[in-house]
Amino acid sequence: MTDSRFLALGLVAPALALVAALFLYPLGFSLVTAFTHEGVLSLANFGKAFDLYSVDILYTLFIVLLAGALTAVAAVAIAGVLTLGETPWLVGALRALYRWPLFIPFIVAGQCMRTFLAKNGLMNNSFVAMGLLDPLQTASLLDWRGIVITFVWKQAPFVTLLLAGAMASLDRATIEAGRNLGAGRLRVLVEIVLPQVMPTLLVALVLSFVTTMSVLSVPMMVAGSQPTMLTVDMAFRINAYGDYPVANALGVISYAITGLAAWFYLRQSIRKEAAA
Repeated sequence: MTDSRFLALGLVAPALALVAALFLYPLGFSLVTAFTHEGVLSLANFGKAFDLYSVDILYTLFIVLLAGALTAVAAVAIAGVLTLGETPWLVGALRALYRWPLFIPFIVAGQCMRTFLAKNGLMNNSFVAMGLLDPLQTASLLDWRGIVITFVWKQAPFVTLLLAGAMASLDRATIEAGRNLGAGRLRVLVEIVLPQVMPTLLVALVLSFVTTMSVLSVPMMVAGSQPTMLTVDMAFRINAYGDYPVANALGVISYAITGLAAWFYLRQSIRKEAAA
């Protein structure tokens, strides 16, 4: 028995060492540095972070919450068509196309959006060619709107994949019962299907929220002007000033924001389990 325990520890030791070196140590170092000023425990770094970047904190929250809401709407719509759709070619086209952004890195997505959303980019040029816009009416979307569009385009397939799987596993009898009673597909989706898959949707949105909070390339490449997101501020404090304490304080603020989102989900889950 003892030999088998040592063998098991030996097998997992490399993975544990990797987690400790690449995650636990940096996390502990950033926490200690954020709460230390001139060798003593202090909140001075957080005070400086809020003085300099309070607007960026609110801007980051606005971006990730808006992107999350629009991602939820897009994912519900696509998953609803995949589950309830009665047009074979449309369902087949969506099933073939919606996953593609999953395999594109954020940095590539950001570069693509720079050329797609620019004033003379592909989107505006297409609208001009179709006669929907005059050349003088075109406008650049390389600002907060471009960041939101990129996040929604990149994260919607991930949320859709989880949501469509949950919808496909539902008992079709409830769906058919609603249709037999005269409910349209939209009403069946909103009133019958969506409440049953809401836990899956919340999990997917929390994971998407954490992902968008951590992205550096998109806000830096799509919208470089102020205000900007916290990831850009952290990179700027380190690259321009070597100011790791304030950068780590901003990181702790990001941890707190994502932790709050996870706490909200867990609280809702516990309430539902208690009510059941």
